[in-house]
Amino acid sequence: MERKKSYGLLIAGAILLITGICLAVFTYNTSYQDSTATGTALKEIKSQIAALEEGTSTGDLDALKAQQSLLSAEKLKQERPYSYSLALVFLSALLTLKGIYNALHGVHRAAKPDVVRLAMAGLMAALCYIGFAFIKIDLPVGSAAFHFGNVFCVLAALLLGGYWGGLAGAIGMTIGDLTTTYVTSAPKTFLLKLCIGLIVGLVAHRFFKLDQDHNAGYVTKVTILASACGMGFNIIADPVVGYFYKSYLLGIPQDLAANLAKINMGVTAVNAVLAVVLASLFYLALRPALKKSGLFVSVTPGSESAGKGKNNP
Repeated sequence: MERKKSYGLLIAGAILLITGICLAVFTYNTSYQDSTATGTALKEIKSQIAALEEGTSTGDLDALKAQQSLLSAEKLKQERPYSYSLALVFLSALLTLKGIYNALHGVHRAAKPDVVRLAMAGLMAALCYIGFAFIKIDLPVGSAAFHFGNVFCVLAALLLGGYWGGLAGAIGMTIGDLTTTYVTSAPKTFLLKLCIGLIVGLVAHRFFKLDQDHNAGYVTKVTILASACGMGFNIIADPVVGYFYKSYLLGIPQDLAANLAKINMGVTAVNAVLAVVLASLFYLALRPALKKSGLFVSVTPGSESAGKGKNNP
């Protein structure tokens, strides 16, 4: 199929990137600085509540808790504009890179849109959001949680390939951050979940052609290997990226950022094991059903007939 060079995405991405950077600088110096002051007041209220509960101080506990609730809501409101602008920067940077690729190498003009892949990507993004926003256990420190979001991010990459699966995970879990108390983690989440999907898709489909016809043992091994590679990356990258993100973009002191990274490393490891096990089980269960129904998505070139075999696993 003939490739044609395209510059529209590059222009749009560059405009959005410049806009996002300007918004990030503005909101960091305004609303985010206000949130820092609110956070200081919130810490003082929490220490007073702790003293009252321990019996080392006197005061109106109900009034302090009400004030804590108001300050928490105010802090979250003040953090949102900066987090939104950072998320825009990360997304527009991705679009700009894709635009550069399109301008240099061109794009295929598809005869018709891949409706099945698009619909499945939307479904997986929704599942990633649900898995993170609702199927989780929040931890009191480190802005961390045990959740199912990574399960569906890995599953999306196994089913749809790295690019579509990574985007589904990144978009779904970023929306989960932006609509919960994890709003400041949204830009980091977008980057890391996209990378998880790309790594899982690279190993599963580019290296081992998982979407083509193979015996059950091969499919099982590759599924587990690809899932483990993606989550192994996350175990290392999440605390490292989180440290630099919190230190240099959120302005958190380096000692505190390092301690939070250590806490998140343990939580990330538990989430990784959960994701590898469950995503592999879900994929191995869904693969034959999707093949039988004709909804199995072809990812690698030459695998268009992957869903046609009656006895394929």
